[in-house]
Amino acid sequence: MSENDFLKAIHDNDCPTVKRLLAADKTRANRLVTEARLYEEQIVHWIYVGDTPLHLAAAGHRVEIARLLLAAGADPNSCANHRESGPLHYAADGHPDAGGWNPKRQVETIQCLLNAGAEINQRDKNGASALHRAVRTRSAAAVRFLLKSGCDPLLRNKPGSTPFHLAVQNTGRGGSGTDNAKIAQQQIIEEFLARGVSVNLTDGKGKSVLDCATSCWIRELLRA
Repeated sequence: MSENDFLKAIHDNDCPTVKRLLAADKTRANRLVTEARLYEEQIVHWIYVGDTPLHLAAAGHRVEIARLLLAAGADPNSCANHRESGPLHYAADGHPDAGGWNPKRQVETIQCLLNAGAEINQRDKNGASALHRAVRTRSAAAVRFLLKSGCDPLLRNKPGSTPFHLAVQNTGRGGSGTDNAKIAQQQIIEEFLARGVSVNLTDGKGKSVLDCATSCWIRELLRA
């Protein structure tokens, strides 16, 4: 069976086929993807050259398949793609406005990876942690779980932004202005505040979280 067939079984959440193929050849779990592809139908995520099957399972929050891959020896910290992103980064990416969105499954996938030894503060080529990615994609449940699990809220990406800075401004991601995204954004901001992360926390340019707030309702929430 080809690489594409194996990845399709993961995309389709076909656990029996994945289990059968891994039983026949466990090395499939760590084979690097050789052709980049955008999965649009169900997962809505790019898989790049250098990713592993676990990256795809993580992106799709296929927790049962992630467990199968990890049991077969998949590396939870593999980051050989050009963005140096690990499976945990992909699991932290969410799509709150997509059909069938399931934050519970996202959290289960993140927990599965952490239990397997994924480095919670691993940063990609741009300096982004999984927490940065969850905030950027307005995945409130993932943000809450990552903070609870010990992810450092003070980490700065290469441009100098902490996750809290990303939470209070438009991050440029499509769909960030929808009603669902705004509700999630408020929940994320409240989570940082509840954990005592200061609104005076500065980024690489010396701008505070409060300085970066892009709308009146966010500034009012921060000042309250």
